[in-house]
Amino acid sequence: MSQAVMTLSQRLVQYGLLVRLNKPIGILLLLWPTLWALWLSSEGQPDPLVLFVFISGVVLMRSAGCAINDFADRDFDAHVKRTQLRPLAQGRISHKEAVMVFVVLSLIAFVLVCLMNALTIALSFGGAVLAASYPFMKRYTHLPQMVLGVAFGWGVPMVYAAQTGSVPIIAWILFALTVLWTVAYDTQYAMVDRDDDVKIGIKSTAILFDRYDRLIIGLLHFSVILGFLLIGWRYQLSMPYFIGVIVATGFAIYQQFLIRHRQPSSCFKAFLNNNWFGLAIFAGIVSHYLWIA
Repeated sequence: MSQAVMTLSQRLVQYGLLVRLNKPIGILLLLWPTLWALWLSSEGQPDPLVLFVFISGVVLMRSAGCAINDFADRDFDAHVKRTQLRPLAQGRISHKEAVMVFVVLSLIAFVLVCLMNALTIALSFGGAVLAASYPFMKRYTHLPQMVLGVAFGWGVPMVYAAQTGSVPIIAWILFALTVLWTVAYDTQYAMVDRDDDVKIGIKSTAILFDRYDRLIIGLLHFSVILGFLLIGWRYQLSMPYFIGVIVATGFAIYQQFLIRHRQPSSCFKAFLNNNWFGLAIFAGIVSHYLWIA
């Protein structure tokens, strides 16, 4: 469909496809660490305004990230099977429109952050830089998944700053676990496109890890699980929390089964399964506070 003949409603549909509103997995994967931090920092009673601002921020910034990602990949997406039907790759919207969507969504998110305290606002600038720079990293480093992990995890210290006015050690531990988890699942995601990425010169951890990809993903998941067990032990969390961690461990093991032959469709299923991993941890945290109430 030509850009010139699209109605407003048709153009809005294309913007919705640009920011992947039809594929909410990215929102969910960004949401879980935010909710972990909200419940832990507030001991199960998050401030309603903080809850609203950060859930809205998750949706806005993930959407903004998709827009700037497609702008950054505008010369590549048409050559990758999984991305060749995206609006920008097909010319249904312009490059300028993609940047405009990124800017507008980021500004709305910043307005919401301005309802928080000064420390949270200061931290938000780091988050904005990470969101804008991540899509370009795959040109220069085989570790763009690490940069994505830092971007996805940056909401954790922001949550603690908003909820408690400080960023204690547990916030940085949770941040580190989020980074490791993100590298694990985004490597699974990159395994889907590995052959295409090699041909067009895009870098990723899937290419870097090569035949050790399954082993390293397993080690990353093991480190995340161990970290959550240590948090539970250090902060004397109750049995329901540990049950949640055990359930998450089961999902991590299942993902190893899915990626055992490195088939793209199965690797994508493993990536999607991380939604349940994140939910299991969150359910364990919530259940702990309900148990002790």
